[in-house]
Amino acid sequence: MRKRLRFAAVVALLTLLLAPVPAVARSEEGTPVTVPALPRWTPEPGAYVHRLGARLVADDPAERRVADTLAADLRAAGHGSVPVVRGGARKGDIVVDVRPSRSSLGAEGYELRAGTHLSITGATETGAFYGTRTLLQLLAQGDRIPAGRTVDVPRYQERGVGVCACYIHISLPWLENLVREMAYNKLNQLLVELKVKSDAHPEANTWGYYTRDEIRQLVALGDKYHVEVIPEINSPGHMDPWIENRPDLQLTDSDGNKQPSRLDITQQAAFDYYTSLMDEYAQVFTSKSWHMGADEYMLGSDFAKYPQILKYARNRYGSGATPQDAFVDFVNRVHDHAAGRGVRLRIWNDGLTGANTVPVDKDTTVEHWLNVAVKPSGLIAQGYSLMNSSYSLYLIRGGFHSDTESLYDQSWDPRSFEGEKLTSSRGVTGAKISLWPDNGRGETENEVAVRLWPALRHIAQATWGDPHPDATYAAFMARGTAVGHAPGLRDLTRVPVADGTYTFGRSFTASVQRTADGYATLRSAAGCLAISTGKLTLNVPLQPGVEATWDTCDTTSTLQRWVLEPVAGGYRLVNAITRMALTITDDNRIVQYPADQRTPAVWHLS
Repeated sequence: MRKRLRFAAVVALLTLLLAPVPAVARSEEGTPVTVPALPRWTPEPGAYVHRLGARLVADDPAERRVADTLAADLRAAGHGSVPVVRGGARKGDIVVDVRPSRSSLGAEGYELRAGTHLSITGATETGAFYGTRTLLQLLAQGDRIPAGRTVDVPRYQERGVGVCACYIHISLPWLENLVREMAYNKLNQLLVELKVKSDAHPEANTWGYYTRDEIRQLVALGDKYHVEVIPEINSPGHMDPWIENRPDLQLTDSDGNKQPSRLDITQQAAFDYYTSLMDEYAQVFTSKSWHMGADEYMLGSDFAKYPQILKYARNRYGSGATPQDAFVDFVNRVHDHAAGRGVRLRIWNDGLTGANTVPVDKDTTVEHWLNVAVKPSGLIAQGYSLMNSSYSLYLIRGGFHSDTESLYDQSWDPRSFEGEKLTSSRGVTGAKISLWPDNGRGETENEVAVRLWPALRHIAQATWGDPHPDATYAAFMARGTAVGHAPGLRDLTRVPVADGTYTFGRSFTASVQRTADGYATLRSAAGCLAISTGKLTLNVPLQPGVEATWDTCDTTSTLQRWVLEPVAGGYRLVNAITRMALTITDDNRIVQYPADQRTPAVWHLS
């Protein structure tokens, strides 16, 4: 595990990662620099030069959708307004071409050819879109692109990032930045374990949920940028965000103790509750996949404490059944519910211990993260598709961070699972990195972003092409510096007021000081403004209505960091960790609430 970076190091990294990227010198004959690296480049005489007057040529609807997105990104990247037109190309134009007859390019590959004009060809809209990401990366290094041609096709179908916003709310702008950055690096799958505010089950609406409109906005951005946003509600374990107020659905042990994180899989009511949540999610998510988690329910050790599970299994499958069969039965019933809606099921691997006599449905995709008795090769031999979601690819708030440099030096690729290295990629769909909030106050969103970008670029490279395109990790990192960040990325480290002392309406006077990670502390004679009391979830006070306090100032306390969010008439104050805004009660207390529960206070600073 790497030690946490000091504040000065965080400042340096933020400066490096968010600063404008200078042009990178390239020879006319060399392979242009991209992430993922181009597998081959056939140079030709001359160059394509992007100048004022360039047009985007696109004819059919699919081509025009790609061209419209590219035009907006070119504008956001500072390349001016490029009109989208129909017809033939002239010198300096960019041509977007979708040709289904180019089947050798597959569903996501493309051909890019640079000369007096530049053309991008895909067999599908998605393939053409990825060609535009390569173009944007090349233009980030200068307006002159050496003439030549490349054909670029991914090695793996699934290239992703998983984010658990399952307890700790992650801001929508941060997630939107992630979608843009994923697409820029040709990643195509974002798994989000999160809570959508439920109409059917209001008792489950503990913070931090997302509103339906927020999810629709995120999904629409994913659709635009060809990133599939896959939802997850973890079950039957890790269900406490949903059933902490439903003891009737909680598993009860032989001593009569309720288990708030474990759903009672022997109850039809529990299954009905879970599938009703799935049906609500179907109203806002467009993905054809559903992730039910299915991890860490028992890990094979605790079934004896719950004799009702063995009884259920034997009643359903006969005297030879095991408790594990009851677990698989629940998974398969969720599978059938999803399949009835045209959706494919995904689960984590650790519940497949081999102790079951009933198999999980074979068209379930298994995401392998933990080394258990049933190895990846065994799952593939049984007919399962397998995604590599190894623990070595984890980034945990305040905890373990993937050692990207070591993985790169090992030429890690998606065949390298926890506990087994496969000799073939057969049956392997791809891989993803995973972000977990185990110590929710351990790092802020901006600190997570600093640590995320190298890992994100590495997984993009390892799943798209050659896992080791450069001789050294430093040379590979230089690729990321060269191509920079996705156009349209919001700078979430900007504090909208200068450091200094301000009066916040009629409430208080405080010194505003920018933190190393791009938030603000508010310091008064009484201390630093913080949210530090109330019920803790993953070490974070996520209880709405908790009063803000003036605590002893501590530069390491992330709960003393604030977002000053500009709004009409002033600023909202949003805690950097709880992601709740401050509001003022009738008796003049300053408390935190989700913005959809209580209207946030607006402070005029003077």
